[in-house]
Amino acid sequence: MSASLVEDVDDELWSAIGEPTRRRLLDLLLDSGPATATSLSEQLPVTRQAVAKHLAVLDRVGLVTATPSGRERHYRVDRAQLERAAAQLNSVGNTWDARLRRIKRIAEAIDKVK
Repeated sequence: MSASLVEDVDDELWSAIGEPTRRRLLDLLLDSGPATATSLSEQLPVTRQAVAKHLAVLDRVGLVTATPSGRERHYRVDRAQLERAAAQLNSVGNTWDARLRRIKRIAEAIDKVK
């Protein structure tokens, strides 16, 4: 990866997104809007405590924000941070596409020489 690309990619953010349960939590929050750890755990095959830990990771990287409401916290997706993550993914994808095109051109040039 180029130095600028490495600087643009947030490894902690992608580590958080890389976990399947966290991606499912993001999907649920995007589909249904703000929710509590309790209500989210009812839709997943994991405990409320596990959901709370996953939400804490997502909160730490800024993908969700929590609003206290009585004894519970209501979580919602931070769309700006999610868009930032999507832009990073798009950038990495474009970089790899360009690399693959270069490799293909080199392979075609070698093939012509044979």
